[in-house]
Amino acid sequence: MRYWSILSIFLFLIFFSCHAQQNHHTSSLPQNNSAETRSMKSQSCENCELMFVNMPTNISSIDTSDGWFEPGQKLVVKGKIFHADGLSPAAGVIVYYYHTDQKGYYAPGNKTDAGSEKHGRLRGWVKSGSDGSYTIYTNRPAQYPENKFEAHIHVIVKEPDMDSPYWIDEWVFMDDPLLTPANKSRMENRGGSGILEIKYEDDLQVTHHNIILGLNIPGYPASK
Repeated sequence: MRYWSILSIFLFLIFFSCHAQQNHHTSSLPQNNSAETRSMKSQSCENCELMFVNMPTNISSIDTSDGWFEPGQKLVVKGKIFHADGLSPAAGVIVYYYHTDQKGYYAPGNKTDAGSEKHGRLRGWVKSGSDGSYTIYTNRPAQYPENKFEAHIHVIVKEPDMDSPYWIDEWVFMDDPLLTPANKSRMENRGGSGILEIKYEDDLQVTHHNIILGLNIPGYPASK
């Protein structure tokens, strides 16, 4: 009888010890108490991972690329980023951009980050301010050497509560002779129309361009 009592106590202690250990490991796992992280469904974003290569820790709402200091037409792109309703400013959204140089190449430079050579040296990041605003200082890209496509700026968006970035329409220029009706018709208006209307301010070309998050983005999660 005494044997069974000792055995019962022994088994109880083993059970209690294991259960306590299991609870300890569970509670030590990272807990996500922040806003729910949304995921894209069936969204392919080729080479989007390059936006994270040497991405600055602190990103401003204003960025100046190396192109601003190189020969060519200086270009200023400014605007606001809105939530899917098109009205509410979206803060903390990272916009990554890259484009060709004055010869139409994504050419690396002496300071090009290792691993991002495919995007060249003319690249940068902005993070929308509390009012959704952003400003980019760069130079106007040239068409590819074969002159089959209009000049453009590639744009990738990373929202703060989403686990992956997505690309929006390339920014093209309304006055580009290569922007034919056929080329316009193939644009998907992802994030809104990517056609930039240029205005002159002294020797600068300036354009105002707003971005609407999720607009015409396949697999974009519905907002809560």
